[in-house]
This record gives sequence, structure tokens and C-alpha cells, in this order.
Amino acid sequence: MEVQPELGEIALSVGAPFLLAVVELFHPVPHDLFKIDVQTWLFVHYAQILLFPLTALAVATFVKGQKGIAAMICRVCLFAFGVLYLVFDTAAGIVTGILLRAANLSGRPELWVDAINAVWLHPIVGGKPAPLFAILGSVALSIGATAAGVSLKRGGSSWAPVVLLALSTFGIAAFKTHAWPGGPLTFGGIALAAAWLQWENRSHKKAQKTELQFQ
Repeated sequence: MEVQPELGEIALSVGAPFLLAVVELFHPVPHDLFKIDVQTWLFVHYAQILLFPLTALAVATFVKGQKGIAAMICRVCLFAFGVLYLVFDTAAGIVTGILLRAANLSGRPELWVDAINAVWLHPIVGGKPAPLFAILGSVALSIGATAAGVSLKRGGSSWAPVVLLALSTFGIAAFKTHAWPGGPLTFGGIALAAAWLQWENRSHKKAQKTELQFQ
């Protein structure tokens, strides 16, 4: 098989999406912005600043050293996901959270509604109803992971982890959120697929060594 990650790459490919899945379990669901736990909201979104790009890099490591159109598409799309989701989450998550905290501390939160909605309802980087960067980022993640799966299958990986990797990335699009259930299912699925692929790769390498010893 072509994918031969070192220990650090294994930790990245499995650890980054796993940590992101755990963080998303605590992501407040913003049915009413003025009723969310702002401290938890900000903690989650500060963590996502690091974990979204790391998860993009984690998926891109699956095609390290591989050539071809599928591998190229994977790298381009995962870069796009990392950038788009970082920008989207900074505005819709962190900026909105900072404004909410200031509104609560002011004692007159109703005066902040227009300012908060100006960010939250922004059609490109807002939180609702369907911000452009969030949609494009989700699509880029799905295309990138599917392309990684194609490249991995050509490299000798089995169908099960490859299909899991591709399908799990549609969770955000299906549930229209990276809070529960979309985020945890998406990134948890990526982490599981990554662990499966790494185990499969190590088993293959051990089998090759054993075969060489008996030759």
C-alpha cells in the first residue's frame, strides 16, 4: 500500500478529527442566541480555530506521496475546507459570541440585537440560515474526502474504511449543522475511518515483513 504514515501522522489523522468530534458534542445548539451558554459557546469556537484546519490536514495525510487527479482534488478541497470553515466559524462563532457576552454584561441585551443579527444573519459568513462559506466548506470536505477514498482504494485499501471516510463527511450537510448530530457524526466517522486505515496499513506492512522473512 502507498500510505505509510509515521507515528506523528497517525496521531494527527486520528487525533484531530476525534478531538473535534468530542468538542462538537459540547457545541450549544443556537435555537435562541440570547439563551445559550456564552462561555461554552466561545470555548468551542476557540477550539475549532485550531481543530478545523488540523482535521483538514489530517484527511490530506491520507494521500501523502500519492499522485494523480484524485489526490490533487483531495488536497485542493481540504485546503478550501480549512480556510472557508475557519473564516465562517470566526465570524459566526467567535464574533457572535463576543457580541453576546458584551450584550449580557451591558444589562440591556435588546439594544444589541441588530448588531448581533448583522453578523449572525450575514449571507456569506453568518450562522443562519445558509451561509455561503459554510455550504462551500461542507461541500469541499465531502469532495476532498471522497477523492481521498478513491486514491486510497487505488493504492490498495479495502472498501469498508474508504466508504466510511467518504460517507461520514456528508453528516454536516445532511443535518445542516456542525453541532450535534452533524459535527460529532462527521468528525467521529473520519476518526474511525482513519484508525481503520492505519490499522490496515500496519497489518499489511507486518504481513510483508513476515513474507520476506520466509523467502
